[in-house]
Amino acid sequence: MVSPPVHELSERTRSIFRHVVEDYLASGQPVGSKALAASRDINLSPASIRSVLAELELLGLLAAPHTSAGRMPTEIGLRLFVDGMMQVAEPTAQERAAIEQRLAGPGPVEQALAATSTLLSDLSAAAGVVMVPRREPRLAQMSIVPLDAQRALVVLVGEDGSVENRLLELPPGTAQSAMQQATNYITARLAGRTLAEASRVIEVEIASGRAMIDNASRDLVERGLAVWSTDAARRPVLIVRGQANLLDEAALGDIERVRSLIDDLEDKQSVAELLESAREAEATRIFIGSENRLFALSGSSVIASPYRDREGKVVGVLGVIGPTRLNYARVVPMVDFTARSLGKLIG
Repeated sequence: MVSPPVHELSERTRSIFRHVVEDYLASGQPVGSKALAASRDINLSPASIRSVLAELELLGLLAAPHTSAGRMPTEIGLRLFVDGMMQVAEPTAQERAAIEQRLAGPGPVEQALAATSTLLSDLSAAAGVVMVPRREPRLAQMSIVPLDAQRALVVLVGEDGSVENRLLELPPGTAQSAMQQATNYITARLAGRTLAEASRVIEVEIASGRAMIDNASRDLVERGLAVWSTDAARRPVLIVRGQANLLDEAALGDIERVRSLIDDLEDKQSVAELLESAREAEATRIFIGSENRLFALSGSSVIASPYRDREGKVVGVLGVIGPTRLNYARVVPMVDFTARSLGKLIG
């Protein structure tokens, strides 16, 4: 069902609809006619309000979870509110200063990204997510370090000081000298290159017979590269913080939905793909409930914004994932400001 344009609703209908949505987003509970009648802005009897609520329900903008309960906005109603009626609350000067201070702490970029995810979680009382820039570091060294007779650790050191490692199964009888020769050979070809670039050089040398190493070392080189076969530039790196925020008092009455949402968040590849769809957006994007396939079953919302470097190039996406009753008016500008603040740091 497509919602009617806001201007087609009467002023009275718009006012009651806005009150229902705002009260629901604040409390997470259906809103009844008696509570609306008590509002100073609505000078109508409960009976008149019930008539308007019934009209909004027929339009698909409101729903009643139970016969005797109040009304709550549907996904269509939330979309109408967010697009046409919401008055955003821009961050105060104190809030902006606090956000910038939290992000500008000492440490590498990765630390700022983790801080951003935690910050978004704190601001929204939901889960904060940050997709790390898709970039593959230039490498300085690869080492094959023996652990025991059957296993070794393959360690990659980037020029930026980053360190990653993988476990490698060793062929029976592998000599430590073969590991040292393989380490020297790979490192000599890694310097200043990405792993993908170095791998192509090594593959050509081995295939053409120009690799000046013995068979045992050649086997270790191929095995060592194989454990890094996933191109780092293609791996979605997602930082998620604040899942515990999803288990609040309002969520306990719908624990299956929360469990479904937490399961969805564990599928980081799919979450990253969803955030990717916001990369080219000019402004913060809002996905409500079934508008995105991933969170359709859990009925959750996603507020996502790309963040850019100082040259204006999009390098990642950050956002908030939580129930549809998020405080959109406050969270949307917070996400937008956080994206701009992070961009200044990674420039």
